[in-house]
Amino acid sequence: MSAALLLADAEPVSRGYLERHLRHDGFEVLSAPLSGHKRPDLVIADDGAEIERWRGEAPVIVLGRTEADAVDRVRAFRRGCDDYVARPFHYDELVERIRAVLRRVQPASPELVVAGPIAVDVRTRVVRFGDTRLRLAQKEYDLLLKLALDPTRVFTKHELLRDVWGYRADARTRTLDSHASRLRRKLRQVDPGTRLVENVWGVGYRLLPER
Repeated sequence: MSAALLLADAEPVSRGYLERHLRHDGFEVLSAPLSGHKRPDLVIADDGAEIERWRGEAPVIVLGRTEADAVDRVRAFRRGCDDYVARPFHYDELVERIRAVLRRVQPASPELVVAGPIAVDVRTRVVRFGDTRLRLAQKEYDLLLKLALDPTRVFTKHELLRDVWGYRADARTRTLDSHASRLRRKLRQVDPGTRLVENVWGVGYRLLPER
């Protein structure tokens, strides 16, 4: 599932910019104050109050003031922030820092991923469909694993192209559709009636069909 990011940045221009681009890159973006009981996976803040508020609850990346110096950065780290990014910031660098912090704090990936009749041994990269072992090319495996980690969710084409192939923007390519088609063909060689790797028209793909 996509990570939920809380934007607690008081600066409206950068907050609006980040909200648009982070959503485009597949993150769920929350705004303060939070409604309901949704807890963010990571907080992007501009002051120490948010560090105190979320200490022990969620990691915090501070977007420092333009005039901030080393003393401000040290103070933020001592108060418990997980990373500090000075303004003006480069968006791509901020995204990679977000992902790096999330990797540090999120649980390790499971060694065995099971989704319906599919079982993926992540350590050995062995994939089984029922009792049959599938022989998959690298990107076919990567695509299947991505879908299997959240098998009922519809992943958008943009998400899959970004996370599996590394595309940074919308790209006009048939790569995803071609790999999904080959993956379905290999599954149907085992079970001709399978509906796994479902194409949700105009959106993307999910592994397990809608019930």
